[in-house]
Amino acid sequence: MKKRLQVAVAIILNNDEQVLIARRHAHQHQGDLWEFPGGKREANETRLEAVQREIYEEVGLQVEQAEPLMQIVHDYPELQVELDVWLVTEFSGDATGKEGQPLVWCPLAELSGREFPAANMQIIERLTNFYLV
Repeated sequence: MKKRLQVAVAIILNNDEQVLIARRHAHQHQGDLWEFPGGKREANETRLEAVQREIYEEVGLQVEQAEPLMQIVHDYPELQVELDVWLVTEFSGDATGKEGQPLVWCPLAELSGREFPAANMQIIERLTNFYLV
């Protein structure tokens, strides 16, 4: 049976219609690809608590307003990921790669030109269809 991961993911959108993305470390699963900040949900927390905690731990931002955007189940050969994707439109603090990962505020129109894990492609499609009409 495949390992299964429940992951809270944040689409952090600023007022300039840019999304915060991070580059995964080379030694990680899906290394050197870009990703939306997030991480594993702990057993004792709600979906919202998971996204708030992960975003603070990874990039140092306090999530002030977040809405559920979509849920994705994606099968990789070695594991299954369940992505709980949130749209974060209000936050405070300065984004910093607290785990040493490079961060970029990427314009929505440029997301499709970056390399992301396969599980993230539905998110990019949803964002570009919704915001870039």
